[in-house]
Amino acid sequence: MLTAGHCTVDAATGTGYRNWVFIPGYNNGNRPYGTFPARRLFWEGQYVSTRGNANWDYAFAVMNTLNGRTLADTVGAQGIAFNSQTGRHVHSFGYGGSAAEGNGERLNHCEGNEFADAGRPGSTMWGIDCVQTGGSSGGGFLADFSGGAGYLIGNISVSAGTNEYHPTLGNEALDLYRRAGAE
Repeated sequence: MLTAGHCTVDAATGTGYRNWVFIPGYNNGNRPYGTFPARRLFWEGQYVSTRGNANWDYAFAVMNTLNGRTLADTVGAQGIAFNSQTGRHVHSFGYGGSAAEGNGERLNHCEGNEFADAGRPGSTMWGIDCVQTGGSSGGGFLADFSGGAGYLIGNISVSAGTNEYHPTLGNEALDLYRRAGAE
């Protein structure tokens, strides 16, 4: 499962978070599919070595089963793409914490055409004209999204002004994904 690095590890210390869970379909306190605990978290080493450079702000969680079923068997799964084309139409999903977004109690959606992050020197991130506030971090950016399915190309990481950004999933992310998959 793709998420943000800052949702899994303290970049200043390299200490991974404990008792990490995912609640698929969460809506206003309802947990229709239960609560899946993570078995192990995998974050990009460069995220920690750079003390939190958002270009590396992605991670993968390997989830335990719940009642003998995997997360994917329970709710399905999106595809994932590495080294994908940028500058296209994408969708993002997250649980933003503002009152307008439901105070983190419901899933929110944005969509738009990607553009490069020109606001931060050295950034390799891409974003859209939308901001989901605190709590949305780790939510997916999907390309080729139609009929409820698409391909993950990044995760919500940084908001600036009226934009939100995701790190690109390159070869380092692919290596991390393979390590998590071997778990």
